[in-house]
Amino acid sequence: MNDRSPTAPVICAGECLIDLIADPGADLSTADRFAIREGGAPFNLAVGLARLDVPAAFCGVAGDDPFGARLRSLLATEGVDATRLRLAGDADTSLALAWRDERGDGRFRLLRMADRLLGPGDVERAGIDGAAALVVGSVALAESPSREAINRAVSIASAAGVPVVFDVNVRPTLWPGRAALVDACEPILALATVVKLSLDDARELWGCDTATDAIEEMRWHEPWLTVITDGDRGVHLHDRDRNELRAYAVFPVDAVDPTGAGDAFTAALLSRLVDGGWSPPDDPDVAFAMAAGALATTRQGAIPALPDRAAIQAFLAGRAAPVT
Repeated sequence: MNDRSPTAPVICAGECLIDLIADPGADLSTADRFAIREGGAPFNLAVGLARLDVPAAFCGVAGDDPFGARLRSLLATEGVDATRLRLAGDADTSLALAWRDERGDGRFRLLRMADRLLGPGDVERAGIDGAAALVVGSVALAESPSREAINRAVSIASAAGVPVVFDVNVRPTLWPGRAALVDACEPILALATVVKLSLDDARELWGCDTATDAIEEMRWHEPWLTVITDGDRGVHLHDRDRNELRAYAVFPVDAVDPTGAGDAFTAALLSRLVDGGWSPPDDPDVAFAMAAGALATTRQGAIPALPDRAAIQAFLAGRAAPVT
């Protein structure tokens, strides 16, 4: 899809924050202990890509505080280019409270502070026009100036022929209603190369009850690839080039924490797209991504759970692609 240098990074732009994760079996009304973990979907994706040997960079804003220093240090340790991470002196690092609901799905409540200060100037200096791909999410669209920054980043990428990956992560508490959410997401959906969202995200956006309904909604935007995840209930993928809808069952595992499973899945799928020169993904590509997502649920916290290639390949040994 583009012929960027093999050393060009995938730039992940948006929120970075600290996750405070309730102990298993507890929610915000009952928890008395929380694990402290680095997080934010674009931040997690950058780390996930680096662990899969894909050059990655993160563009965002954290507070000039101990948590911000912690985030920057982790990027350096993981081999992610952190030169586009700005530490702001006028806001603290953002926080996210996380827990599991009765279905075992992850739930989050965000306290946005420094991350929303990402501005158009930050992304204009990020070298997006020379990137291997740009990854953005929906959290940054909920406030200004980060909303304008993400729109500007996508505009730069689209004009330069850089693939845009829109990793939709709807957090209902950030939005006054569906109309505001749709209005913010529509411009990105219209330009995205790959759209990944959960069925819960599609339900918040369009009131969809099934993955098939969500795929139909996405046909209005015609991304090259649409991926709908539904926790332990499977994955649906629509490939525009082949004009086909494929369904996959999940790999069974003893899940501990779903936090970061979607990020692991997306990073692994993106790594295969980059490695394959942006050819349409086949069943082994999807199996690789689903294995990453499954493995991520077996450890607590998004970053600690992100697998590397060796772990995914070991998991897949002897397993067939879970096509339904």
